[in-house]
Amino acid sequence: MRIYKTRSIAADACKKGRVTMNGTQLKPSRTFKVGDIFSVRKNPVTFTYQILQLSENRFGAKLVPEYLRDITTPDQLEILELARLAGKQGRDRGTGRPTKKERREIETFFSDDYELDDFDDEDQA
Repeated sequence: MRIYKTRSIAADACKKGRVTMNGTQLKPSRTFKVGDIFSVRKNPVTFTYQILQLSENRFGAKLVPEYLRDITTPDQLEILELARLAGKQGRDRGTGRPTKKERREIETFFSDDYELDDFDDEDQA
């Protein structure tokens, strides 16, 4: 139902115990019925979904709301929002690792063949 990008990623999540129903871990081969409620743990949030319809075929992302309802609790959504805000804070753009050009300039500066006399000549000219 497009909760995970691929089936193999979804199967791995089931095997790792990240997909549960009523507190029990689900196997990748688990079949669902209309009305089933299950939880998916994607750190740091546990999303909860209810199945509205079943489908035999794959369908587009725009049709997901017809088949699945997100009933995640507001406190979990608040945790998600706080995580997003925390991710936006941090370093300003360009203040982290040096770019390739800056790295080359740093290497040139610290190399043995870098001469300070080059700058003295320019200042006197």
